[in-house]
Amino acid sequence: MIDDILSETKDKMQSSLAYFEEELQGIRGGRASTALVDRLKVDYYGQESELRQIANISVPEALQILIRPYDKTSVKSIEKAIQQANIGVNPNIDGDLIRLNMPPLTRERRQELVKFLHKRMEESRVAIRNIRRSANSDLDEFEKEKMISEDEKQYGQDQVQKLTDDFVAKIDELGKTKEEEILDV
Repeated sequence: MIDDILSETKDKMQSSLAYFEEELQGIRGGRASTALVDRLKVDYYGQESELRQIANISVPEALQILIRPYDKTSVKSIEKAIQQANIGVNPNIDGDLIRLNMPPLTRERRQELVKFLHKRMEESRVAIRNIRRSANSDLDEFEKEKMISEDEKQYGQDQVQKLTDDFVAKIDELGKTKEEEILDV
């Protein structure tokens, strides 16, 4: 019983951490990153497709993203999707290539990004704590129904707390690394 709860709790916390890591990739640091655009939705022949499915995306220079569509007729659709995404960059069409020249980050923009990062970190911590609360309430329920003893419940809660502490520490570590990347000039 307790092992099932712990396993389920760890899985939920792991997927919450994975979601946070994915969000971090979309936050621009000092360098260009394909993660900034690879999940953009593009109207491709009337169907929403992620940009990475219809184009090759690379970073040839530190502040440039190069998009090479597999189908040359999709250039206009990709350009429109980038403009609508409002990522702060205007696409430059170069024949059948699209170049995104990333402007260097200003100090104000870096501070905004750090503030945004801290907000995302706190949301992720809250998600982890909500998972902990749910697991602890399951343990309480099992004890009420006499499926586990009070000692087993206490052991389960201690283990859930250890998981919570581990995952919150991972979020903090990832956030600290991303913050250094943003502030690195």
